[in-house]
Amino acid sequence: MKNIKLNKDICIGCGACIAIDDEHFNFDDEGKSEIISNENLESANLTNAIESCPVGAIAIDGCNCDDDCECGCKEGHECNCEGCKCNEE
Repeated sequence: MKNIKLNKDICIGCGACIAIDDEHFNFDDEGKSEIISNENLESANLTNAIESCPVGAIAIDGCNCDDDCECGCKEGHECNCEGCKCNEE
């Protein structure tokens, strides 16, 4: 399953992602970005927020498997099937 990944170790809290895409991001208690939604991952605002991060702390991670794929990656397991779409963009 695809998810937004945020590396808080390199996040500098500049707020660019929040200004561009408040559907997916907000500030946490430490003044850094936090993910508030993993819905609508094809959003143009999300793409712009990822591209605008000055330190590259944000990415989309995960697989492209169909809902009926039984490899287990949607539950966080390593993909163990052949011919699935886990590594396709």
